[in-house]
Amino acid sequence: MIETLRNAWKIEELRKKILYTIMIVFIYRIGAAIPVPFMSADALQAMVDSTGSMLGFLNNMTGGAFANATLFAMSISPYITSSIVIQLLTVAIPALEQMAKEGAEGRKRLTQITRYTTLGLALVQSIAYYILNRNMGALAYYDGFSGVFSALVIILTFTAGAILIVWLGESIDRKGIGNGISMILFAGIISRGSSVISTVALYLERAREGETQFYIILPILGIVFLGIIFAIVLMTNAERRIPVQYAKRVVGRKMYGGQSSYIPVKVTMSGVMPVIFASALLSIPGMVKGFIDPNAERWVGKILGLFDYNTWFYAIIYLLLIIGFNYFYVAIQYNPIQMANDLRKNNGTIPGIRPGKPTSDFIAKVIGKITLVGALFIGAIAVLPIMIGGLAQVNIALGGTSIIIVVGVALDSVRQLESQMMMRHYKGFLE
Repeated sequence: MIETLRNAWKIEELRKKILYTIMIVFIYRIGAAIPVPFMSADALQAMVDSTGSMLGFLNNMTGGAFANATLFAMSISPYITSSIVIQLLTVAIPALEQMAKEGAEGRKRLTQITRYTTLGLALVQSIAYYILNRNMGALAYYDGFSGVFSALVIILTFTAGAILIVWLGESIDRKGIGNGISMILFAGIISRGSSVISTVALYLERAREGETQFYIILPILGIVFLGIIFAIVLMTNAERRIPVQYAKRVVGRKMYGGQSSYIPVKVTMSGVMPVIFASALLSIPGMVKGFIDPNAERWVGKILGLFDYNTWFYAIIYLLLIIGFNYFYVAIQYNPIQMANDLRKNNGTIPGIRPGKPTSDFIAKVIGKITLVGALFIGAIAVLPIMIGGLAQVNIALGGTSIIIVVGVALDSVRQLESQMMMRHYKGFLE
């Protein structure tokens, strides 16, 4: 990874892209520190810090902007939710499905629809966030014209911040190294590194005060997380290669074909997107719980309490959603029938498999198996810290999700740089 970054830095065009990406991330972190007018985040911070609150998850994903009620408090949550909705509707609505098949122009129109959906969701979430802050007593003005004016300013500021984040992510896609939205999320998680150090220091303090089990638990947790990072890197680079043989053909006085190749099928084809989607979807019950503050003894409070991120119910639903989104994401990216037709057009065959439907069935079977393996792996990594945290009575439930996103985005960014260097035939890299 370090060698790839060093080689990319030597190329002027890539160096500009890297610097542009760093500048956009810096702007994002500035926005995450700008407080929204007429608000005091002390009461909200106390609620976010409470153990088991799903709002703590949102705070980690936003790099602390949620609890501090800053410009980017909504982060990329509205955009992720709108992306999920539009992709699901693309499968269900023929008009959107046809639009997705129209090439670059169709994708451009779908992107525009996603933006408008993001705007609507950002407005709804901003209103809900305003209500949450009002219930927590975090507003400077409540009644009269001052209360109405402050409400408009707060809601519009949160909405504008959510749309600005989408623009920042798309700017990284256009002029940076790519993977813009994931890069924004990556920066938010990394910025919370100091909280990890504070948590470790807290457990060490508890160990010195007599809870000596933390002297054993903390080293074990360190080894587990190093193992998780190693496993993520290993599985991200793992692939199943489907062999392909191209037939020989004579064109004029020259012979073409006859080569042996393969179709690479990544074990983790969908990357970190299933984790991001599942996390965003499961954050909704926690947000509702924080907004309406239900009585824990009533049935509404009991149901919403099941979605706290340190519960077994949350872990099971989280795992199932990751598997489901993994299959969904792979299904919209890979078309076995199209792949089989492309092989036939290029006189390619899979050894032992007849062209046509048998080939598409074989490719679909292989992709299905690999998708299941990748989904179970990602789900296990995300759920493992929840189970360990429950058994060891330590609050590390968000560790697996954060590690998957951070490592996954880092590897994706390196692959982006590698592919761009290969397109420029960078001699030092190819050797």
